[in-house]
Amino acid sequence: MTVVDCTPYADDLLALAARLPRVPRADLYAFLEGAGAATLDLPDALARELDSFNSSGNQDGYLLLRGLPVEATEALPPTPTTTPAPEDRPLLTMEAMLALVGRRLGLHTGYQELRSGTVYHDVYPSPNAHYLSSETSETLLEFHTEMAYHHLQPNYVMLACSRADHERTAATLVASVRKALPLLTPETRARLHDRRMPCCVDVAFRGGVPDPGAIAQVKPLYGEKDDPFLGYDRELLAPEDPADAKAVDALSKALDEVTEAVYLTPGDLLIVDNFRTTHARTPFTPRWDGKDRWLHRVYIRTERNGQLSGGERAGDVVSFTPRG
Repeated sequence: MTVVDCTPYADDLLALAARLPRVPRADLYAFLEGAGAATLDLPDALARELDSFNSSGNQDGYLLLRGLPVEATEALPPTPTTTPAPEDRPLLTMEAMLALVGRRLGLHTGYQELRSGTVYHDVYPSPNAHYLSSETSETLLEFHTEMAYHHLQPNYVMLACSRADHERTAATLVASVRKALPLLTPETRARLHDRRMPCCVDVAFRGGVPDPGAIAQVKPLYGEKDDPFLGYDRELLAPEDPADAKAVDALSKALDEVTEAVYLTPGDLLIVDNFRTTHARTPFTPRWDGKDRWLHRVYIRTERNGQLSGGERAGDVVSFTPRG
């Protein structure tokens, strides 16, 4: 597990957070611009860790910042039950951490069809949530590379924890292609590399059509053959050729073998390399008492993999174009 202990930086990070606007959604562009300026003053050791991960990643496919400043649970508002967040909600400390860390890595991005096009997402359990939704709780949220079917797939998925689940049993599972690749035969790797396969899309991107079918084409492995990127979704990737299906099954088993579990606690911020991993979440039991698990999620794009063409700003919202 790749963990950075941030407890020595707590005072410095709180001072940087205090420089940010108190109501981020009132003018999100200005808020994230301020965070971009403040991120230049991050503690040197933390900045080096982030820059190194942004430059070359790591074997685990994620970086866990632990011990960030966070409100005591009794000082937090109740865990949300609706989305999006009210525009006048005051800044929460973990939202500030996502702003500072995210701007060191790249540009916060919203997706027009997802969560009303908002950039900051509250992630919380919701009764009767769709099984593919992050709001599901009592069923396994299966392995997926976030928006692998999207032409502007985010480079990083960032999850910050304000409140853990009561029993602390909810685990974010991460599987890295760099660990899984050696478990695949040369024949399987060759079959998966640069081969487009049909892929369905999440409900939010179906344009109101209940089941539009596999409207995207995703390559399970692509880029450098010896250090490829990963495009994988256990629920949505739909290979038609039997040989393709067999190769994807082998990849699936390899990813299972290298899976790591991360149990997020208040003050944790998980940065997932979304081009080299797939991730999931184990079930947990909510109590519906206002103190259920509460994460904050943002998506970050960088210049890698053609995600940026020039002129973009942190806080932009993009519309859906399926990979083809």
